[in-house]
Formats: sequence, structure tokens, C-alpha cells
Amino acid sequence: MDRITLRGVRAQGFHGVLPRERAEGQPFVVDVDLGVDTRPAAEADALELTVDYGVLAEQIAAVVAGEPCDLLETLAQRLADQCLTHPAVREVTVTVHKPHAPITVPFEDVTISIERSRA
Repeated sequence: MDRITLRGVRAQGFHGVLPRERAEGQPFVVDVDLGVDTRPAAEADALELTVDYGVLAEQIAAVVAGEPCDLLETLAQRLADQCLTHPAVREVTVTVHKPHAPITVPFEDVTISIERSRA
């Protein structure tokens, strides 16, 4: 399986369990690692046989900016589902970063990573 990786997609979202997170929002950062057989696209030199990562980046940003959810787990699942709508994608690892999580001690980042594949 070949890998296409898109790192650091940033978007403002309103996810979290605290009212302040829902009202003010905060930046989220998303990384996706896609499992794709790139041979058909390479042989035909055809974008439609692989993943247009520019389109995917816009879709990821739209999911983050879209309907709020309480949990990062839910957001990560929505993002994985979006990635798997692309026919060439066989599996995906999604990492969601929440660098401004409401934590009362110094920290660098909070992330969740999930792996999903076609059934």
C-alpha cells in the first residue's frame, strides 16, 4: 500500500464540552495518512485515479469548521469518513491536534489518532 500524507491542515472549529469552546472556537490541526494504490494513477498519469489532496484539504477544513461535537473522537471519525469517500483511499490514519485545549497546566498539544479502513 502506498501512502499519501497531508499534514498540518488548519481550521477554526467549535468543538468541545465547555460552553466557552462552543462560543469562541479555537484552531484545530489535522494530519491524514492515506493508504492508496497509486499504480493506476502513475501508469495513466491521471489525477482522477488517485486523491486530489487540494480538494481533500478543503474537505478536511470544512469538516473541522462544520457541525460542532463534544469529543475529538467524534471529529476524528467524521474526518476519517470524509477521507474514505474518495474511491482510491483504502485506509486512513487521522490525527487531530487541539493545541489550545482548556487545560490548566502548561502543555504543548493534545491529539487523538484513529485508523479506519474500508469494510
